[in-house]
Amino acid sequence: MTSALKPLEGLLVVSLEQAVAAPYATSRLADAGARVIKLERPEGDFARGYDRAAAGQSSYFVWLNRGKESVFMDLGEDEDRRLFDALLAKADVFVQNLKPGSLARLGYGVETLREKHPRLICCSISGYGESGALAERKAYDLLIQAESGLASITGGPSEPARVGTSVVDISTGAEAARAILEALYAREKTGQGADIRLSMFDVIVDWMAVPFLHAQSGAPPRRVGLAHPSIAPYGVFVTRDDKKILISIQNEREWGKLCREALDDPHFADDPRFNLNVRRVENRAATDARVQASFARFDNAQMIARLEKAGIAFAAVNEMTDLLAHPALSTITLDTPNGPVVAPAPGARLAGAERSYGPVPALGAQDAAVRAEFLKG
Repeated sequence: MTSALKPLEGLLVVSLEQAVAAPYATSRLADAGARVIKLERPEGDFARGYDRAAAGQSSYFVWLNRGKESVFMDLGEDEDRRLFDALLAKADVFVQNLKPGSLARLGYGVETLREKHPRLICCSISGYGESGALAERKAYDLLIQAESGLASITGGPSEPARVGTSVVDISTGAEAARAILEALYAREKTGQGADIRLSMFDVIVDWMAVPFLHAQSGAPPRRVGLAHPSIAPYGVFVTRDDKKILISIQNEREWGKLCREALDDPHFADDPRFNLNVRRVENRAATDARVQASFARFDNAQMIARLEKAGIAFAAVNEMTDLLAHPALSTITLDTPNGPVVAPAPGARLAGAERSYGPVPALGAQDAAVRAEFLKG
């Protein structure tokens, strides 16, 4: 196996970032070979203090800051402003997720930066956009989950729930990385940089297009826990030995195979109350009750064998501790100031190539070296 190509090698990314969304974006650029200089307040990115789960360090920070250089930055100090100017003069990409207007008040509005550095790609991440009634409001992942309505379609019937990961931050960071790569490709053709602006609210509402369209039609989806609001049967059923299996039926061919081969209930498939998905959804309680009755006749191993033979999609309903030893799990080992940490591997891989990942920086670890490099003379 050869070392993976680092397609962004030679690019300089300067990031005035904190928390999750912007660090997610720049971590992906660092993985691809970009030099990412992370500018931190003297007290550090506040995500450094979120927890102590990763060898005594923040799990968020370790996950999202591998391969970066940590440099102190206080734009109220003259020397730091000189360093900031020197960094931007050589940067290809500038990422920031400060409160809207903060940089402009310091004399570094994006319009000013783009005029001074035409090839610079600027990416600004906000909660609710740069203007409008909510632009000044503080925004964090769970707050946006609630405000956007995402929490209203998450969880069981009794109450809204948080998605179990920081899905708003992560989706925003992924969209930012995608937009930056698009802008880099466009710059190869035009020689011009870009002014990219993303709001966490916009990104997650885009991801919610299907429930949005249902609500617009007058039928907002209900919370159904581990089930699907538009498909049945698509949910959890319990075997005779009290094991939970989640099954998914995507079309009528699969429905027939489930009934005849897995459930041993051939008449179920042709019953006019259940022979189309829309009818099964209309009669969800009866659909699920009859599927459950069949599941209860078999042990877990027997039902899994029957589902596999019938070609039905299914999954175990695992706990997080089950994931740690999952046969499909891929991991990487990250070097951190407190020693190695094993973390999940990124999803995208290049066949036949192995990518390396840079170490997680201690606070201000590269401060002196970067100052010497960019302020020399």
